[in-house]
Amino acid sequence: MSLTRRTFIKNGVAAFTVTLAVPRFVSDLAHAQGPVSRNLIVLDLSGGNDGLSLLVPYLDPFYYSRRPTLGIPAGTVLPIGSDTSGKALGLHPKLTGLQGIFNDGRLAFLQRVGYANSSRSHFFGTDIWSTANPGNSTGSGWVGRYLSTIAPPLDPLVAWNTTGDTPHMLQSSSVAVASIPSVSAYAFQSPTGGAESALERTAATSIASHIPVDKPQVAFVSTTVQSALATLDRVASVGQYAPSVTYPNNGFGQALRAVAGAMAKGTGTKVFWVQTGGFDTHASQDTIADNGAYVKLMVTLNDGLTALYNDLKNQGLLSNTLLLSFSEFGRRITENGSRGTDHGAASVMFAMGGGVRGGLYGTSADLSPDPKNPTLENAAGDVTFETDFRSAYAKVLDNWLGADSVAVLGGNFRKSGIEFV
Repeated sequence: MSLTRRTFIKNGVAAFTVTLAVPRFVSDLAHAQGPVSRNLIVLDLSGGNDGLSLLVPYLDPFYYSRRPTLGIPAGTVLPIGSDTSGKALGLHPKLTGLQGIFNDGRLAFLQRVGYANSSRSHFFGTDIWSTANPGNSTGSGWVGRYLSTIAPPLDPLVAWNTTGDTPHMLQSSSVAVASIPSVSAYAFQSPTGGAESALERTAATSIASHIPVDKPQVAFVSTTVQSALATLDRVASVGQYAPSVTYPNNGFGQALRAVAGAMAKGTGTKVFWVQTGGFDTHASQDTIADNGAYVKLMVTLNDGLTALYNDLKNQGLLSNTLLLSFSEFGRRITENGSRGTDHGAASVMFAMGGGVRGGLYGTSADLSPDPKNPTLENAAGDVTFETDFRSAYAKVLDNWLGADSVAVLGGNFRKSGIEFV
């Protein structure tokens, strides 16, 4: 197998395990620099989340006339107040935990976030949100570019992807990202095990300690293996984490448990990537019945995030944590003939954490089908954006991570009025 920096960046350090014969880690890694004071969790709601079912304009009559089977009954919505336009809004009835976090002042919703001429392609749309550049969907990711600005030496666990392949948003030409979907599987693999495995790991460490100055390729591999081996114990410690709450026994819940464990154990990680999917609800979306597709999505989201919030709060880590959600596009306003919703334009982002200024930011769309409706587009079929998604990124970069958003995003997208952090 030919190992290159490009291969590593695509797949992530922990998409592999360490072996004595072939150290399958190729990246520019350095020794750990210790725990960081602030963490960012990027949450991908994959598939195109229906913002009008998550954050419901339950007093808008057009919401119900355009969604005769998908409109969530006003009496079941969880009210959270009105935005600056006076529009009353509420959460999906399964988001009881998030309503509590909102009432605590630690959950913010950003309405009508997107960009001009929204792509309705899952792949192209995700790439645009990843590069933060609608004109260049193939460039490096905005989080990857941020990581490139951190002064070396860079911790090999500076970023932790809880899925498989490294997401586009975290990719850059100079920083490798650890992909660790399973803490228990991130281990030194030996055909023997036991004492022999420990001896083999010691031997591998000894071999990697030789860094010949006259053979740069060998030196590169050796230093990489050193760093990879050095992370094993830190990651293993996360498996020993005893949370203060019970996390849901599903992929999303367990990924969040690993994130909390990494924070509590001080792995040195600054950025985490978490994903939960199933939001491409073209048919049988069912926002009401307990076994409905969208209802199940909301239960998964609510239970996982509520557990994370309470655990971090109990552990004294909430003030150091910011979670930011995104989805590649919103969904159309009018339900289709299959009782689902098709790919749309602008949608809702949310931010959660101890430093979040909770509330409703931006204004909700008027759902009147009048073609002249300025809050809608595409013959009044879609919600048009009010806030450029890069403005949300800029706020996180400038106010939370202490970076220069203009340099990272390649332009000034700072916007007043969305002071959620």
